[in-house]
Amino acid sequence: MGSPWKPLLLLSVISGLSDFAKAVGGRQVSYAAVLWMKPDSSSALLSSRTRPRHGHGYGGSLVTPDWPTSFSSSHLSARNLLHSPEERRSEESEEFGPVFVQEPDDAIFALDSEEKKVMMSCEARGNPTPEYSWFINGTKLNVEVDYRYSLIDGNLIITNASETADYGRYQCVAENSYGMVLSRDALLQFAYLGAFSGRTRGGVSVREGQGVVLMCTPPPHSPEIIYSWVFNEFPSFVAEDSRRFISQVTGNLYISKVQPSDVGSYICLVKNTVTNAKVLSPPTPLTLRTDGVMGEYEPKIEVHFSPSVLAAKGVTVRLECFALGNPVPTITWRKMNGNIPKKARLRKSQAVLEIPNVQLEDSGTYECKAENPRGGTAFKGHLQVYTLPQWTSTINHTQMDSGEQLQWECRATAKPRPSYRWLRNGLPLAQQIRVLASAPVFKPNPTRLIATLGKDVSLECKPKASPKPKVTWRRGDRRIQPSRRIMLLRNNTLRIINASRSDEGSYVCRAENQFGSAEMTAMLWVKEAMRVDLSPSRVEVTVGESVVLSCKASHDPSLDVTFQWLLNQQPLNVQQEGGHYEYTQTQSSTVDLMIRSILLKHAGKYGCRAQTSADTVFAEAELLVRGPPGPPGVVIVEEITDTTATLSWSSGLDNHSPISSYHIQARSPFSLGWQTVRTDPDPVSGGLESAMAVALNPWVEYEFRVVASNAIGMGDPSTPSRGVRTKEAVPSVAPANVSGGNGRRHELVISWEPVSEEFQNGEGFGYIVAFRANGTRGWKEKMVTSADSTTYKYRDETFPPLTPFEVKVGVYNNKGDGPFSGVVTVFSAEGEPREAPLEVKATSTSSSEIKITWRPPHPGPGRPRGYEVSYWKEGEQEDSGKKKKTRGNETSMVLSGLTGNTAYLVTVRGFNPIGQGPASPPSIAKTRKDPPTQSPANLTWIQEGNNVSLNWDPVKAQDNESNVIGYTVLLSQEGRVHHQVMRTINPSAVLSLPEGGTYVMEVRVVSEGGEGSSSSKVRVLTSSGIVFIVAYEPVNMACCYTAQKWDQLLKPDQIIASKS
Repeated sequence: MGSPWKPLLLLSVISGLSDFAKAVGGRQVSYAAVLWMKPDSSSALLSSRTRPRHGHGYGGSLVTPDWPTSFSSSHLSARNLLHSPEERRSEESEEFGPVFVQEPDDAIFALDSEEKKVMMSCEARGNPTPEYSWFINGTKLNVEVDYRYSLIDGNLIITNASETADYGRYQCVAENSYGMVLSRDALLQFAYLGAFSGRTRGGVSVREGQGVVLMCTPPPHSPEIIYSWVFNEFPSFVAEDSRRFISQVTGNLYISKVQPSDVGSYICLVKNTVTNAKVLSPPTPLTLRTDGVMGEYEPKIEVHFSPSVLAAKGVTVRLECFALGNPVPTITWRKMNGNIPKKARLRKSQAVLEIPNVQLEDSGTYECKAENPRGGTAFKGHLQVYTLPQWTSTINHTQMDSGEQLQWECRATAKPRPSYRWLRNGLPLAQQIRVLASAPVFKPNPTRLIATLGKDVSLECKPKASPKPKVTWRRGDRRIQPSRRIMLLRNNTLRIINASRSDEGSYVCRAENQFGSAEMTAMLWVKEAMRVDLSPSRVEVTVGESVVLSCKASHDPSLDVTFQWLLNQQPLNVQQEGGHYEYTQTQSSTVDLMIRSILLKHAGKYGCRAQTSADTVFAEAELLVRGPPGPPGVVIVEEITDTTATLSWSSGLDNHSPISSYHIQARSPFSLGWQTVRTDPDPVSGGLESAMAVALNPWVEYEFRVVASNAIGMGDPSTPSRGVRTKEAVPSVAPANVSGGNGRRHELVISWEPVSEEFQNGEGFGYIVAFRANGTRGWKEKMVTSADSTTYKYRDETFPPLTPFEVKVGVYNNKGDGPFSGVVTVFSAEGEPREAPLEVKATSTSSSEIKITWRPPHPGPGRPRGYEVSYWKEGEQEDSGKKKKTRGNETSMVLSGLTGNTAYLVTVRGFNPIGQGPASPPSIAKTRKDPPTQSPANLTWIQEGNNVSLNWDPVKAQDNESNVIGYTVLLSQEGRVHHQVMRTINPSAVLSLPEGGTYVMEVRVVSEGGEGSSSSKVRVLTSSGIVFIVAYEPVNMACCYTAQKWDQLLKPDQIIASKS
């Protein structure tokens, strides 16, 4: 009696055979149905309401079937499973397993997005209501533990999503008591665009007429980017034509024939197709060589589409093809064994063939051909169009009695033919059912093998059967018997030694057990061995040059060949080498590896591995790279003196170009980085490994390093030696810029520039100051023991001011006395001023200003270089006052910012660098009263032609204010700095407006204490005989027509017009 089994079977069909499915990233389509058993007496105890829940066997990981990893399919709708309106109406009352309404879709999330949340959608119908869980890359997400994950119904919300933690494939599981269903997987990607490397790009120099490729080398990005190039400066973009082409596959700029107008700086600009972010590369300079013009040469295809292009039906296919050549090649296209589709379009001067809405009949081999008068070349590639699976027959919900036989059939169409997998509760059915007894089955059947002439071949026979079957082999009607050349191995494999043409044919393996038998047919073909020629087999190049390695395979034309490049036995990753490598397949049996801008690290043994279905052949070539020498070995200081250092080192790599010379560099605390020093011998030839550095400074700590040179250039330096100090010596450098002067009366001040520590040559360094009065014989010498000293002062009451002295300054240290400087003449100090300024006068000019004048003191020693004025209020102490100095020997000054109607005391004294002289007797002056605080008011205006008459109320001063002596009217035109000023003693004025424009007028009161407050500003606009007045501030103003007063007063910001 069967148990009440209610699994949910999910059928998945994968597009294509296994190899093709992996190539195209097969697309999966699923369909689900419920199988349950009718309850009987033995199963009635387990009703649907008391049945325990399934699916907990998932644990923390998901057993995912071996499906292709990139797909998206149509949603699995519940309507597909409820086949009639009655079934849909009964859905709420009947119980059924979960059915997807919406499955998660692929998503791309921009890392710079302000929205930091990602939602992966999932919805299923079922009764009881399904519960949901999620998996990433086959591992279950613990939503309760990780706060970044949350579920809303079946939807997964990811907060603060990041690429490192959240990139991957997501699957949703919906589960109830009837079972569980597993969604298709959805890829979550993150969109970003990194920055180009900031490293300066080397220039490219070519001859006029030569072709060139400028590499973009884009930064890290996801997903696709769009390439363009900027010429010299943004936004001057490179225009594509028959001579210039930008590949949207490599990003490189291809110029088939360089012209003088192409010289300049080129910048690659990339744009992210999702975020629209843009970044610019460092510039690549393009220059023309001066050693001649490139002659004509045949075309060489530099960029082309893949030899095998896979495309889904309905997409747009873009095939690129561009060649270098002189003259500029012409690109043409054709489809082998057919016509190019009429819907196809040629873009970018025929460099791009674009086929929109590609269909199955568009599949085929396409050829692009580049031609010029010097010749032509072509490239062929195959376009394969595939279709995604579509169901033609599906499974349905089924209820059966225990013991009944079930047969479900499903079919789907696709190209290539789809394969099928069955799932139960989200897991592969094969993992839950173990076959204990079965007849032999062969898969695949038949098989096809291709062997190489003269080599061994093995024909495998691996039936699936239980128990183990008996295996026999036959060829035609004859059973194969083991011999010296044909062996039957224990694992049932048939091995043929030294295969020949006579071994071709059909071989049959028969497997048999008590449950049945099966046969497998193996078709064997024997082909000629493949030969591979890699040329050149050995090549020497110089750093910065380029080379092309060509690998040609000679093989049976019925077999396809694939190639792989290796460097020092390791697969060569062309994409990760910064654009130095470019792989091109010029013919079906020939591939080229171009190595551009070669570096030392590119040296080694390059291998080309060619493989067919029959055999694999490997060829190797050696690439030697000549470059500047490597760094020499450890530098040792053998001997040290006061001015020399004997060094030794070991030679480094010559990088295939003999070392011609060595350069010794030194660094000290006083040098600007590393400096090349003189040597003995000079120069140091490449055969030597020791030399002497000469002309060093004594008592200085040095580090040394050695740099080797050859015909290619100068190499990297060695590691620095240990620091060593040269020995002491007598000083050899005298102080510079000896001078003097100034100082106080009866002083002789001598100054100099101190000698740098670099030239002190030892400990105990100091100065010897020697001097004598002009006309005398003996020198007075004084020792200055501080190495940092810059002055010496000598005082003698007997010599008068400005006495001339001969002066020189020498140096010494513990080793002895060094040289003296040259003799210079220095005068003794003249002293500070000795007399006060004469005839000091103080005169008040306004309520806030007093003018001070004086005469210099009598000529003599202690001449003033400037004057200081002290001033303070009467009744206060002088210390509480202020001081103000002249800029030079001026003999007048205006004191401003003073208090009105206040008496001030003023003194003046001279000063020079030595000190200050005596002050003059105090002079007194009283500031005038403050100007009136009342401003002119009640302005009225009369316009007569081009004249404007202003009138205002007179201003009366208060008792504590200065008397009014008149008014100032200011007129200025907007936009000009110049002001027109009119002074009047009357409360009226007539102003002339000579030209149209905008004018500003204001009136200020003038008093003995200065100018008082200003009236409100009046803005006048004149144009074509019309005058407009605007009051900037609140003001009482009346405005009139000619000879007529207006009754209305202007309000703030009001405009009044008058026509003349």
